[in-house]
Order: sequence, then C-alpha cells, then structure tokens
Amino acid sequence: MTTLIKWAPFQDLDVFERRMRRMLEDWGVAPAPLPAADVYETEKELVVELDVPGYEEKELALEVTDHMLTITGERKTEKEQKEKSFYLHERLEKHFERRFSLPTEVDTAHIDARFHTGVLEVHIPKIEQAKARKIAITA
Repeated sequence: MTTLIKWAPFQDLDVFERRMRRMLEDWGVAPAPLPAADVYETEKELVVELDVPGYEEKELALEVTDHMLTITGERKTEKEQKEKSFYLHERLEKHFERRFSLPTEVDTAHIDARFHTGVLEVHIPKIEQAKARKIAITA
C-alpha cells in the first residue's frame, strides 16, 4: 500500500534554512540562535523571561553594567560524545549570551532572579519617581 504525504513547500524551505544556518555556524560565520525572551513591565517592575530549556540554574549567569543586563548560559561539555546524524537540530548550543538594555527608571541594585522549569525570570523594580510639587515664588 502506498502512503500519500502532503507536500508542504514552506516546511521544506524551513528545514533547508536551518541546515544552512547550522553549516554556517560550524564554520563560525553565523551566530547561534538565541533563547526566546519576553520583556514586559508592570506597575512596579520590569520583567525579563528567558526560555532556557536544558540548562540548569548553576549554568546561568546574570550581570548588570550601566543599565545593560547580560544573561549568559554555558553547559558543561559531555565527556562522551557519540557521532550523530541529525535530521533536525534546533536546541540551543552549549553557550549563549543575551543582552537587554534597561530603562533608566529601574533599580539595578535590587534585581531578583528566579529559575523554574526551564524559564529564567528576572524582576527589576522600578524607581519611584519624585512627584511634582508647586513652588511659591517670593520677592
């Protein structure tokens, strides 16, 4: 019995694009893919959520310099590596670095980071802005 498979040209192009990216990465020409991130703000804080599946908490590092948040991840190399022929290879590599420019109205001295189920959450409180007040003019 013959099985019919629906041809999806864009899926084929996606696979081709991923293979080309991997080849260029192996040659050191193209950057490795970065982990997906969401950055949003609430009334009291700025939140950065970064998907880092496969990484452990101890393999992640955060650094803040001049309102620039840098998050890096580095996996330990496996001692025994078997030769693999990938059909699809989308997982993050052993090392990544992601930078986020922070607004000036956040308090970089009181950053809180939490790691849970492959998601790193960074909470950065906002600085309470001084409220405008009226000043009397005297002669």
